[in-house]
Amino acid sequence: MKIKERIEKLRNLMRERGIDAYIVPNSDPHQSEYVAEHYAARAFITGFTGSAGTAVITLNESGLWTDGRYFIQAENQLKDTGVTLYKMGEREVPSIEEFLKNVLFKGAKLAFDGRVISAEYFKSLKKALESKEFFFEVNEDLIDKVWTARPQKPATEVVIHDIKYTGKAREEKLAEVLKGMKSYGADYYVISSLDDIAWLLNIRGRDIECNPVTICYFVVSQEKYYLFIDENKLSLAVKSELEKAKVEIKPYDSIAEFLRNISEGTILLDPSKTNIWVYNSIKIKILEAMDITTKLKAVKNETELENVRKAMVRDGVAMVKFINWIKKTVKTEKITELEAAHKLEELRREGNNFYDLSFESISAYKANASMPHYHATEENQAFIKPESFYLIDSGAQYLDGTTDITRTLAMGFLTEEEKLDFTLVLKGMIDLTMQRFLYGVTGSNLDIIARIPLWNAGMDYKHGTGHGIGFFLNVHEGPHRISMLPNSIKLEKGMIVSNEPGVYKQGKHGIRIENLVVVQEDEKTEYGGQFMKFETLTLCPIDLEAVEVSLLTAEEKAWLNNYHKTVFEKLSPYLNEEELEYLKNATREI
Repeated sequence: MKIKERIEKLRNLMRERGIDAYIVPNSDPHQSEYVAEHYAARAFITGFTGSAGTAVITLNESGLWTDGRYFIQAENQLKDTGVTLYKMGEREVPSIEEFLKNVLFKGAKLAFDGRVISAEYFKSLKKALESKEFFFEVNEDLIDKVWTARPQKPATEVVIHDIKYTGKAREEKLAEVLKGMKSYGADYYVISSLDDIAWLLNIRGRDIECNPVTICYFVVSQEKYYLFIDENKLSLAVKSELEKAKVEIKPYDSIAEFLRNISEGTILLDPSKTNIWVYNSIKIKILEAMDITTKLKAVKNETELENVRKAMVRDGVAMVKFINWIKKTVKTEKITELEAAHKLEELRREGNNFYDLSFESISAYKANASMPHYHATEENQAFIKPESFYLIDSGAQYLDGTTDITRTLAMGFLTEEEKLDFTLVLKGMIDLTMQRFLYGVTGSNLDIIARIPLWNAGMDYKHGTGHGIGFFLNVHEGPHRISMLPNSIKLEKGMIVSNEPGVYKQGKHGIRIENLVVVQEDEKTEYGGQFMKFETLTLCPIDLEAVEVSLLTAEEKAWLNNYHKTVFEKLSPYLNEEELEYLKNATREI
């Protein structure tokens, strides 16, 4: 069934129910960034497969709103669908709320599936549109009626994440949560976020590709804990482990009824993570705040950090083997973008503790890399040639850590423009890495440092400079980030964050260089107290063939030489003679 036919079937259902606009986010009942196939409703109804974006279908128009990471991809995927692309953040582009105000009459009816819309979003939407006196229907899953071959809800096996990796027992984490609840004066705490629950209970699963989580809800009371989950996912051994921690197992869909039956006390929840269906089931006082667990899991303990450092060595070895292979093979053989991605995955799988990729690899040659979140397909991919740039943004889920790394590789001859752009991106990445900062600083305060070399050349990139990273969990983790968007979260010792400036020129090339760093304490001084710094975790050469050395300052060159010295020392014991020869040259002093 073509996209236009799907939309027309949806409109017929809307007409039957008197609905004037239907909202379809890219979301699941837990507000996950990446969703299982069952919940990919927005992709089904529009054809756009990016991880961020919302569709709005009216009886006469269809629109898709997404951000700058996906503009080119969305333009390509929405061709001939009848769906209009609205580029969020661009001048004179209406927001969803502005669009609805403009196209709908007063008193119109808006509908959506309340299980996949957060309470926070619903309340903000309602407030923004209050002058139009719209009616809202929050329990209409119309997509399910159109999607006849909809995939089943995932039901993968839950596994225990061993304390030798986590550094903290679930009982200790639960005690910290109870302490946090006490500070809020809460009697109950509802957790909907899948990575928060996985972290808290030291469990993992495969319900969402590349995200080692299991679909469930969790409720904490002062006396007992309740896990709402498909019981078939739990082995006797896992059940036993959870029961030791006083966790009672309940059916997944019984969460609303359970909450409806609580008649006194107060319930704490995160409205950005709790769907409006769950929220509306609560009949007692609600306290709204960021999940307690989100702040706790963002700060990695020493056991987690030591494990991550080991995982980084393993991941770096796979990357070096891959770069050595592709640089040599491309001279004599044709390699597609997907073949390259599969080769890297194969090398990663050879490492100890490998569990999965941490996201679908972005394997992009030349102009394809100008789309920050490009994904090659069998039908639409490029051959990698011995010229220009090849960008590989990839990562793995290991039992002892999550990795995310981007390298842009010179495959042969580079133009002066390509070398200039690469060097400006590199300067921004190095300058941010070297920056010391006072405790209390947020990622919003630091973002400009990575952009200055590009800004001075009249360039920029339409994404944040860095995102938090989970520990054998989601590759994108809050609450901290490095971005121009306002963020009030202080950078604390133990927080892992990416550092990934880039530049993208449509029709030409895309360049991004990404390392993961962890926040550490530096010296204390009389001028403001505790200073902080970044420790680099990622271990992999940065392609010197693409560097215009004359543009680097003495400090930047020193950093790069020291970094490459560390990379060689850490990775060389695990390489064969040919790979070692490549690494020696790739980490040579400049």
